[in-house]
Amino acid sequence: MQTQDTYLTGPQVCERYGISQMSLHRWLKEPDLAFPKPMKVRRRRYFREADLIEWERRQAGRAA
Repeated sequence: MQTQDTYLTGPQVCERYGISQMSLHRWLKEPDLAFPKPMKVRRRRYFREADLIEWERRQAGRAA
């Protein structure tokens, strides 16, 4: 059985984390944060939800 990837737009990612577009931009530019890079389609950014979930797990591990 094949699973389908789910993608979130930049505004959806901002809503998910309660941040502004500028904060998302900064997160993407900060190498130490290692925030997942988006796929770009027609000048829009799409983030793979599985990558975001993995990033969240790594962040939780760092906080523990």
